[in-house]
Amino acid sequence: MSGAETTAAGPATPGPAGAAELRSLLLSRIHDVPDYPQPGVMFKDITPLLADPVAFGALTEALAALCHTHRADKVIGLEARGFILAAPVAVRAGVGFVPVRKAGKLPGTTLRQAYELEYGTAEIEMHADALRPGERVLVIDDVLATGGTAEASLHLIRRSGAQVAGVAVLLELGFLAGRQRLQASLDGAPLEALTTV
Repeated sequence: MSGAETTAAGPATPGPAGAAELRSLLLSRIHDVPDYPQPGVMFKDITPLLADPVAFGALTEALAALCHTHRADKVIGLEARGFILAAPVAVRAGVGFVPVRKAGKLPGTTLRQAYELEYGTAEIEMHADALRPGERVLVIDDVLATGGTAEASLHLIRRSGAQVAGVAVLLELGFLAGRQRLQASLDGAPLEALTTV
């Protein structure tokens, strides 16, 4: 990828020119789908990006670089598209991958966290032994919208005794104010959005 280098410690974070080039590439592969899943909603479809090996590779490298920058020991992928992004990032960065799923999808003993939706509540969970005390954990997802799922995952990380290294997303929907919602829960940890609309 132009604008970024790989070092002995792992992939380097793109510089200003490389970051602008990366944003342009990623945004060009995210398609708008009007009125999905309901009228009035503009859905951001990342499947064209995933189908492009150059764009998907550049995204993986950039997120892996953030793992190194924030000294993450593990990454959490949020169901479901977060799994698609976080798993290759974990392999590239040489760290562990932990899935955070909707309640009732994981076998064995789990930690569960409820969070509020626009109408009602939902719950996510992860295996109770997935994280060790003191490990640094980076949360990865495709889109930051209202921030409810990401916020709940931060609570799960802290309940396990691990530390929040940060949150990294492909796309932040700035108009939904998810960043503001997450500020208190981040407690100084960074929120990294590779693109914002």
